[in-house]
Amino acid sequence: MNRAPNALPAAERTLRLLSCNILAGASVQRYSDYFTRSVNAVLPGPSKLANLDSLAELLHEFDVVGLQEADAGSLRSGFLNQTRYIAEAAGMPFWSHQPNRPMVRVAHSANGLLSRIEPSEVIDYPLPGRIKGRGALFVRFGEGTDGLVVVVAHLSLGAAARMGQLGFIAELLAPYPHAVLMGDLNTEPHSPEMRLLFEKTSLQPPRTLTPTFPSWKPRRMLDHILTSADIELARTWTLPRAFSDHLPLAAEIRLPVALAAAARAATTR
Repeated sequence: MNRAPNALPAAERTLRLLSCNILAGASVQRYSDYFTRSVNAVLPGPSKLANLDSLAELLHEFDVVGLQEADAGSLRSGFLNQTRYIAEAAGMPFWSHQPNRPMVRVAHSANGLLSRIEPSEVIDYPLPGRIKGRGALFVRFGEGTDGLVVVVAHLSLGAAARMGQLGFIAELLAPYPHAVLMGDLNTEPHSPEMRLLFEKTSLQPPRTLTPTFPSWKPRRMLDHILTSADIELARTWTLPRAFSDHLPLAAEIRLPVALAAAARAATTR
């Protein structure tokens, strides 16, 4: 017997999301690692691959994963596209990446997206800033304004640059009622630039504080998974293992019925 769309149980309207700054595979367990393991920042090695493999083993629990500071293929990663590597190791059928901030051939950072749902559209947007190279990866599941839009971003360290970047993202998301913004936004939820984002979009401030930085003693809430008002953010939590100097941030969301049905259809295309 077929089930009508409005009879979808809560479990079938649920997606699990993960946002993870992976620092090009370099695990940082304490402040001194920035100095004692500084060679890891520019050279490849087996420890980086082992770190990526450990992350991939956990991704069977998640439907959509956003990466920041993945390496797009340079010296420090052994010229490995880390987004693709993690996707294949985790059995995630769909992946995309947005290379940015190339530094000759030594380092080439990227935003990445891994998904069990097939996107209908993926667009790379450069973000404004005095120092170029930041970007937002725009991904849509479903069609038109009725689809689910997920944006993965890694913002600048400076408040003025972040203000412009979040203003750009707010304009980008304005036409879409069903939206998620995830990534390393490098700012706390109460900052002026985040207040601007909440004023200009339907994205909601987090109800609970989930510190992610530094990974060895989290005090600051720099990583975010923000949802629009019609998407229920059931819970957020951090993974106990540090894969970089940030803890991975996880979220469980529940979609409106019609949107969930479209998402389920996309996984079976």
